[in-house]
Amino acid sequence: MKKGIHPEYRPVVFKDSSTGTMFLTRSTVETSETVQYEDGNEYPLFTVEISSASHPFYTGKQQLVDTTGRVERFKKRYNIKN
Repeated sequence: MKKGIHPEYRPVVFKDSSTGTMFLTRSTVETSETVQYEDGNEYPLFTVEISSASHPFYTGKQQLVDTTGRVERFKKRYNIKN
């Protein structure tokens, strides 16, 4: 690898703005904020709007769309016989 052309790959804390949940992982994201994490060390902080802690698919609070009867309504509307 060429020296001086790659961004710094370092530990970064990602914080979900809606739940306050924090995740420590490695990233090249640029940030000016820092935070003290659970392990007592200080890391760069990057705030995200949604993560697995607040996404409806992962939390199980996903709304299901009522699709019952859609085919029947279509057939009735266009007078289609089976």
